Amino acid sequence: MSRIDMGELFDRYLKGETSPGETEKVEAWLEHYEHPASEWEQLDKPAREQWLNEVFEAVKTDVDPGARIVKLRPRIVYLRIAIASAAAAILLLFAGLYLLRTEPPKLMALSAAANQKNQVVLADGSKIWVNSLSTLKYPKAFDGKTREVYLSGEAYFDIKHDAARPFIIHTGSVITTVLGTAFDIKEDKLLHTVVVTVTRGKVSVANGSQLLAIITPNQQVSFNTASQTKTQATVDATKVIAWQSGYIHFNDITFADAATQLQQRFNVKISFANDKVKNCRFTGSAMKEEKLDEILKVICTFNNATYQTKTDGSILIDGPGCD
Repeated sequence: MSRIDMGELFDRYLKGETSPGETEKVEAWLEHYEHPASEWEQLDKPAREQWLNEVFEAVKTDVDPGARIVKLRPRIVYLRIAIASAAAAILLLFAGLYLLRTEPPKLMALSAAANQKNQVVLADGSKIWVNSLSTLKYPKAFDGKTREVYLSGEAYFDIKHDAARPFIIHTGSVITTVLGTAFDIKEDKLLHTVVVTVTRGKVSVANGSQLLAIITPNQQVSFNTASQTKTQATVDATKVIAWQSGYIHFNDITFADAATQLQQRFNVKISFANDKVKNCRFTGSAMKEEKLDEILKVICTFNNATYQTKTDGSILIDGPGCD
């Protein structure tokens, strides 16, 4: 019987497919060479090959009474232990690598309350101003080949130049990448938009792996996360970032869009009684010291509207609207 025949016989024995005579032969071999069937079943292919080679050589001694009987079990057991140990080591190595790759670094969080702003200087010297009702998450130190932070809401970034380590801002699926520049990112979850405006340098904006635009000073790209569409425009970046100094700029926008800004700044719900007043467009600005009532009085005068504060604190705007 060849070594291959022996291997096939052992496989059929484990499946219960051997004849009574073949079963008796296999069990006699296993008992004679001190190797129970359960251990054969657990060996991998290389270990089985080695064991079969040795058993085949040993079985041939049955026709040579003077030949030495080889006891195989201890050697195979040691082989199994070595294989198991190596497998365990590899498993631990991959588990460690998996944890290193998937466990995110511990992030600090900086938030700004309603009608407030916060500033932070990162470990690399970059400065970030976080606007009202917004949150920035960032690591205590940048240890890798990139500098990555996470923004919800609006913030202005003045990034320290580092050609070897790009600075990356994650705002939902939108990824903004720079080396060193100054720009504003504003996420509006009600309008489903992320707007990036550059004041200095050059910025790359992408939706996941899809490049949306590369913009330079006074350029702006707006991405709608609901419709997956973008618009690009030239703007006055100083007005976009006026919130840093407390100003609110309304630059040819609808009353509805202005109300969204006021809701964010003053943490109040504003609704409209009709679309005519809601769609009025105007341009103006408000000082940081002004209260919401003072701002609404001026805006309503511009747009032929009135407002009232309801018992729950929300504000309803009504009127015939614009001509």
